[in-house]
Formats: sequence, structure tokens, C-alpha cells
Amino acid sequence: MSKRFHELIAEASKVVLDKDTEVRLAITCLLAGGHLLIEDMPGVGKTTLVQTLGKLTGLKTQRIQFTIDLLPADVLGSQIFNPQEHKFSFHSGPIFAQLVMADELNRASPRTQSALLQAMEEGEVSVDGMTWELPRPFYVIATQNPHQQTGTFPLPESQLDRFLMSLELNYASKGTEVRILQGEDPRAVVKRMSSLFAEGEFEAAVKNIEKVKLSETVATYIANVLEGSRREGFEGAPLSTRCGISLARAAKAWAFLDDRDYVRPEDVQHVLIPVLGHRLGGNHGIKRGREWAAVLKKATPVPV
Repeated sequence: MSKRFHELIAEASKVVLDKDTEVRLAITCLLAGGHLLIEDMPGVGKTTLVQTLGKLTGLKTQRIQFTIDLLPADVLGSQIFNPQEHKFSFHSGPIFAQLVMADELNRASPRTQSALLQAMEEGEVSVDGMTWELPRPFYVIATQNPHQQTGTFPLPESQLDRFLMSLELNYASKGTEVRILQGEDPRAVVKRMSSLFAEGEFEAAVKNIEKVKLSETVATYIANVLEGSRREGFEGAPLSTRCGISLARAAKAWAFLDDRDYVRPEDVQHVLIPVLGHRLGGNHGIKRGREWAAVLKKATPVPV
């Protein structure tokens, strides 16, 4: 099964050039069953990466462009009166998809941002006292602009904690930009792509992640990382138990991609900064949080 995912990484890397590590981390996040947050400047390939993953995984994908005037009903759906039947009926919003791309999430008001909370945590939405289940699997890949840009509303810590992982793409190297300028428009390439997975195959792979074993030694290593964030003098936000669970799941998915059914401490190290960065940074931003995550990673002894 992991061979299929390496094909996925290889195909995605043909569109999102020079970002092999970021592509693998994004796929690790989906395999771990988590939501992904991508923060960076506009124009560095965030949207292209999400569209590529949607096409190649075969998941039903919807894109929501978040703006200041977007309302919760525009995301979730609403009850509309049907004059022929003399009753209200629910018209589902774009969140009813397997892979939802929330583009520029932090440009929406806090009220609209919070509309995603229940969906991301429980896989269902409630409107006017009624609850509807979302399709399975359900992922949110959100992009956000750096918090110092004008017209942005920072995500609260409770919402940041709903994202299993966060990434930065950064600018392409000069050589890569030359290849991009000379090559075909990535949007045209993405349109021609087809799914590498049969229906239900991706979801089955996610269930296999639960079979990857986590020893007491590695679990203690993760607990030590959490404990380190709560010590007096550490600048970042203290980490929750949910963060530890996310770190364990991401490490299992990383081990799965390496064709192993057990987690090594090195797997935890590979995913530690992407899982911790946005949680530690909070309102200081992902970039600062990643710096604190690197400090925590260095300060926590690695079991041998």
C-alpha cells in the first residue's frame, strides 16, 4: 500500500516543484486523518498543492474562498422554505465534501471561522437545531496569509489545535523559478490529472495507520516533549494532550510511508515541528512557533 503513496508523492512533486518534503508531510497529515494548515505569502503554490492532492487522491473536493463578508451559512448551508411543499428543507453548503479547501481562512470574521470548528472536530454540522453528518473521510486543508498582513483575523488557539499539522512552503529557489517560468501552467497540468486511488482505497489506508505500533519508549518520548513545553521559562504555549495524540498519529503515518509497522523516535522527529509549530506559536504566528518547536526538539533527549 505504501508504494501507492510514494507514487502519489512523485506525481504531486511534478506539479509542486522542489517541495518533496512538504508534499510528503501533507500526505502524512491526511494519512493520519488530520486537518492541515498552510501559511505563507500569496503566490507560493498553496492552492496548487491542495488542488493537486484533491485530484490525485480522488476525494470529492470543494473550495471555499474566505472573505470578510462570508457568513457561516455560506459554508455550512441553510434551511430554505419550499412554497410547494410548505416546509423548510436543508440545502447543504460547500463543506459537504471529503476534502475542503478553506482558502485564506484568516480573512474571514471569527464568527465564520468558528463555523468550521464542529465540522473539524466531530465530522458533522448543526444548523437550526438539526445535525447532519459530513462525508467520510473528511479533511480540511486551510491556507492562511501571515498574521501581520492587513485584513486578517488570527485563528484562536482552540481552532489552531484542530489542525493536526501546519506547513510553510516558502519561495522557490531561483533554479526552480526558471523551470516554472519555462514550463506549462500548473493549473492546466492539474486539470488533466486523474485519481491514483479506487473509491474507498484512500480511506482504507487511513484505517491501516491504527495498526502501526507505538512502543512505551516512543510514547514516553512524546510525553517528555509535552512536558518540556509546560516548564517555566519556555516561551511557547503549553501543549495539550490532544497535541500529543496528533504527534503520535503523524509519526505512525510517517512510519507507514517507510513500510514499517512500528514507530521509531526518528519518525517523531520528522513530524515534530509541523505538528507543534502552529500550536506553540498561537497569535505569534507559525514561523515563531516553528522556532520554539525546534528549541523543544533540541532540548528533549532522544531515546536510543
